[in-house]
Amino acid sequence: MAAPDARVTAEGAAPTDADWALRIVAVDPAGTGGVRLRAAPGRARDDWLAALRAALPAGTPWQRVPSHIGDERLLGGIDLAGTLRRGHLVMQPGVLAQAHGGVVVLAMAERCGAGVAARIAQAVDTGTTRLQHAGAAVASPACIGVVALDEGMADDAPLQATLSERLGIDLRLVDSRDRLDVSAIDSADVTTRPSPHRVEVDRARSLLPQVEANDSIVAALCEAAQALGIASLRAPWLAWRVACVAAALEGRRDVRAADAALAARLVLGPRARTWPQQPQAPEKADASDDHPAAEPQDPHDGDDAPGSQETGRQEDAAERAQEMSERLLGAAAVTLPGALLASIAGSAETPQRSAAGGRSGGARRSGARGRPIGSARGALRGGVRLDLLATLRAAAPWQTLRRREAPSQPVGLLVRSDDFHVRRFREQRESTTVFAVDASGSQALHRLAETKGAVELLLADCYVRRDRVAVIAFRGVQAQLLLAPTRSLVHARRSLAGLPGGGGTPLASGLVAACELAGKIMRDGGTPLLVLLTDGSANVALDGSGGRQQALADALAAAKAWARIGAGALLVDTAPRAHAQAQALAGAMQARYVALPDADAHLLARTIAGGAANA
Repeated sequence: MAAPDARVTAEGAAPTDADWALRIVAVDPAGTGGVRLRAAPGRARDDWLAALRAALPAGTPWQRVPSHIGDERLLGGIDLAGTLRRGHLVMQPGVLAQAHGGVVVLAMAERCGAGVAARIAQAVDTGTTRLQHAGAAVASPACIGVVALDEGMADDAPLQATLSERLGIDLRLVDSRDRLDVSAIDSADVTTRPSPHRVEVDRARSLLPQVEANDSIVAALCEAAQALGIASLRAPWLAWRVACVAAALEGRRDVRAADAALAARLVLGPRARTWPQQPQAPEKADASDDHPAAEPQDPHDGDDAPGSQETGRQEDAAERAQEMSERLLGAAAVTLPGALLASIAGSAETPQRSAAGGRSGGARRSGARGRPIGSARGALRGGVRLDLLATLRAAAPWQTLRRREAPSQPVGLLVRSDDFHVRRFREQRESTTVFAVDASGSQALHRLAETKGAVELLLADCYVRRDRVAVIAFRGVQAQLLLAPTRSLVHARRSLAGLPGGGGTPLASGLVAACELAGKIMRDGGTPLLVLLTDGSANVALDGSGGRQQALADALAAAKAWARIGAGALLVDTAPRAHAQAQALAGAMQARYVALPDADAHLLARTIAGGAANA
């Protein structure tokens, strides 16, 4: 997608935002923080990275970092081979220090843990890395820019905010045939256009320290960030830096409106949290409304008065500032996230997410299986695995002292039990979505049809994720486990097909059954998520007796029992209008509340999928 303010290059073609991002990062990778490159693996991404590396000055470090890298490799540590060969402690620099003055490419950045993100963010902020060794902090220079390769889908965990807010440019590359996302950058130009000339980048680097931005540009960038709902002060600062680099690439020492508009598209637009409202010009007060009619004056009186000239200059400055703000907001609107409205609606009044909740299941540490997350000191018991290299690194610094203490020991590496390091893994637990369906009342058949369709739609998605689905129906005087946790779509359809409707609403019984099923799921190592479809009108108590007051009290008690479990929950109010009892029930459960009186199966499935991610 060509930029609205795009300047024309020497070859006569208008550069895309992808071209500008490449050149800007090549000129100042550390000053701009780098780029968050949203793209699936493929030719477009590979060509963009190759062009960026070709544009960097000769000899610029280029380090690829896996998302699960350990501290020893990232920050530096003991050189085990050198220590064993020389007989004394030898330290080696980490990847961040090796990339000093260059670029770090973080692969699969959406899977990067909080610890790795924090260490890279510290290097971006301070230009150094700190390694704790023998009680002292060893600092190494690490002035770097980061290219975070974000391959995440819409429902994956987002990139760590600690890292993403420090990356100035947010760029999306998609296939040129995909026109669904208005914020996407057409990758066809990236793959066909030659890489920027290194001479151009070198010239811009030498000119960049002389570039200055006037106060009006800075103020306009800050106002645009505020209008877009961006809370972090880093965003307008990074936008200012990107505008300065854009001016240097144009061979100028002053930042102009086109440079600021480009920065708004690359930096501010993708970070937007609210739809921008165009700034309104202040209305001029009508003197006739507040003051009595004044005596007529000579029209030539005061034309050259200092006060009138100063007022005119202020009005002209205000008009120019408003025009600049409107231009920047218009430029940023080109790259507003396509799902911004949905994300704003989904984030309203959302309770804090439970540590065990989530669509993809909670994570827990394991000593036997899962994704590796490094090693730690530990005893060799319970089926854990020894990390041999980490154990040898822990023993290496003490060899001289240990040989003095035990001269009779044969020559070799002396290892003690407190040197043992065991491997740690993070095991992703299986997620089970439990549907608790109110099958009572005159409208039950309509709600059940929606629920059946939603379950069938979600089962296909759960099958891909290897997640499970269970259905509990409550009607009459008690709840019934209609569908035990399963991934079978055929089994689900058969179980749902013959569900009758009508009768009372034993809401408390349904919640108790959900709590019992959730406890079993958690004991088996899974993560439960409850989706409760009801209007909240309980009229059957837990003991089967009638009476709305006792039934509601029992339902609230059961809802609080679910909250104590600590699992995620979503309450879908199926009443024709938002029901106060359903809202109170959602508050007691610490669940997200969604009112969908007229939802069809597809809308219900999309809402549940989004609510599960935020539960």
